[in-house]
Amino acid sequence: MARKKKEVKIVKKQSESEKIREMDVATIEKNIADLKQELFNLRFQAAVGKLENTAQIKKNKKQIARMKTILTERANALK
Repeated sequence: MARKKKEVKIVKKQSESEKIREMDVATIEKNIADLKQELFNLRFQAAVGKLENTAQIKKNKKQIARMKTILTERANALK
């Protein structure tokens, strides 16, 4: 009896930092400004008591940090 081999396709999911690295500097800076505005609004909602998803604050902070890190890496690579 012959066995058939199964072909397994491996699909690599693109990470957040890989997506950011594909962007140009102007787009990253625009996204940072948008995220900072959203973070301000989330903090305001939290202070008033209207914020339902408190985890969104942490997610925004981490996304801003990722973007700033990549901008710093690019700046240091030019030196």
